[in-house]
Amino acid sequence: MSARLTRTQRQRPRPARQRQRGVALLVAIILVALGTIIAAAVAYENAMTARRGTATYAFDQSLLIHEGAEALAAYGLRQIYQNDRTHIYPGQGWDKPVGPIEVVPGVMLTASLEDMQGRFNLNNVVRSDGTPDPVQVAAFVQLLQLVGLEPKWAGYLIDWIDVDIVPQNPDGAEDSVYMGQTPPYRTPNRYITSTTELLALPGFGRDRYLRLAPYVAALPYRTKINVCTASPVVLDAFLGPGHTEFSANPDQLNQTRTNTTGCFPTINNYAAAFNQKSSGNGSSGTSVSSLFAENSNYFRLSSYITIGSTEFNLYSLLYLDAGGAGTGGSGMVRPIQRSFTPD
Repeated sequence: MSARLTRTQRQRPRPARQRQRGVALLVAIILVALGTIIAAAVAYENAMTARRGTATYAFDQSLLIHEGAEALAAYGLRQIYQNDRTHIYPGQGWDKPVGPIEVVPGVMLTASLEDMQGRFNLNNVVRSDGTPDPVQVAAFVQLLQLVGLEPKWAGYLIDWIDVDIVPQNPDGAEDSVYMGQTPPYRTPNRYITSTTELLALPGFGRDRYLRLAPYVAALPYRTKINVCTASPVVLDAFLGPGHTEFSANPDQLNQTRTNTTGCFPTINNYAAAFNQKSSGNGSSGTSVSSLFAENSNYFRLSSYITIGSTEFNLYSLLYLDAGGAGTGGSGMVRPIQRSFTPD
């Protein structure tokens, strides 16, 4: 009996050792799992750091390429100005897109210039003294109708820009309306710097903006429209209600401009239609030369840069110092605004 007890006593420690082995194995598994997690986290962080570095490098590279495109555009505009100091029109070469061209291996550039004075300048609807300009307002109302929008937005725009806090008409809106928005905000009571400010008008919305955006610009007050590059809708907007001589067949106008060496229509040609048909828009006695010109100062450069699988879109508003009426400019070109969106 004692011998059996002795053997049993000798066998009792074995389960304890087996439990110790199980704990040790569990600890080893946990350590391996922790090590794997830490290694994966380190590897992920290193990969993300490398990716961020690559993206930052590509971003800086795209900015440099866009600045190079600015320099090329400036050179081209200076050459055009030196050849013809009084006209900017399609066919001079500035309106032709460049690219896609391979700047360096793996980097592609496509660039284009647009004459922003071929659009309606929203800032012209309010004079420098804060009062509405009846000719410009009437033209803007007509422009809204030509693109299928309600005329009331002209009143909203006037109150957005003018210096007072009293609505101009039942279609206007001042702080009393905007403070009721979510979140509330106030009217700036100054000239706009981007056409996207139209989106701040209550109820205007993105759909309306996309319909109007191709025909409007936010340029300094009293900037004239270039009749040589103006879109058909903008040209018709100043002729009064019911006139669609240019916008009814825009392809014909573009084809005529392509086949014509020089400006079309000229100010003299447009003045004949303007003086004959614009009596309904409140422009009686207004000189066409006070609204339109045959040259331009403001151009938008659009650069589309592809680096590997990443695309960068960059935009610059370029100013050509072409002088004013009766005065010559230096012909120098400089960027006055850069952005990552067209408007």
